[in-house]
Amino acid sequence: MNHPAELALHQYMDNAVKGNSTMSEDTIKQVATDISDALKRQFGGENKRGDFKLRMSNVGRPTCQLWYEKNKPEVAVPFPTTFVMNMMLGDIVEAVFKGLLKEAGVQYEDTDKVTLDCGDTNVSGSYDLIIDGSVDDIKSASDWSYRNKFESYDSLASGDGFGYIAQLAGYAKASNKKAGGWWVVNKANGAFKYVPASGLNLDDEINKIKDTVKTVKENKFKRCFQPVLEKFRGKETGNKILNNGCKFCSYRFDCWSNLRELPAVKSQAKNPPTVAYVELKEEYMNG
Repeated sequence: MNHPAELALHQYMDNAVKGNSTMSEDTIKQVATDISDALKRQFGGENKRGDFKLRMSNVGRPTCQLWYEKNKPEVAVPFPTTFVMNMMLGDIVEAVFKGLLKEAGVQYEDTDKVTLDCGDTNVSGSYDLIIDGSVDDIKSASDWSYRNKFESYDSLASGDGFGYIAQLAGYAKASNKKAGGWWVVNKANGAFKYVPASGLNLDDEINKIKDTVKTVKENKFKRCFQPVLEKFRGKETGNKILNNGCKFCSYRFDCWSNLRELPAVKSQAKNPPTVAYVELKEEYMNG
């Protein structure tokens, strides 16, 4: 375990499994209030695209994506009908998790809005909680992300397209606290763990945030990633596919006008994986 609070939480949950735990009325009311606030937030029209503003939650994302959010939000791939439900589940996880921490005897400072001074632009956001003087974030994750992306700080840093590291660093700097880490809950099975931000260099991350603020202000589009060669069984196919940094971007079809998402052209599987092709050799065009 990576955090003392993990043991306390596991002990509380073990007692719950045995039917020996209790939850105070105050905690139940707080969890209910937090979920009620989340429902109003998710179903109150706050998820509309169009009003661009740099926030702690987006300032760590690729600057090309931020350019689109600022200048061409209308070309984004529409949110799926599952989007709000997925966001809602994340809010519920956060509310319940905080309640469990409280009942497990873990003392923490609850969420608060903070602002990072970046010259003539301020970047604001609300951290999740502070434990022992360190800012922590609570994240709900798919089973794959839980096991791979959130395996460690290094694995997160190797592909942090959502900007979680910058978000945590911004909260820490703005609140004058240490950067703690992430409490991650697996949405598939309820497993949870703490991932410490052990490799985070706060000064470096804040400088990156300031660079992003400057780039967004200059408002010049430049792609952050280039296509990569597709490989099948270790050999190059001659096709080019999207860089991993682009795969989940809502603006990928406008950014790459010739983009085609197709079943892997070399795969002979019954249900081949979908691949985002930027350049496709002629022999595969009608496949």
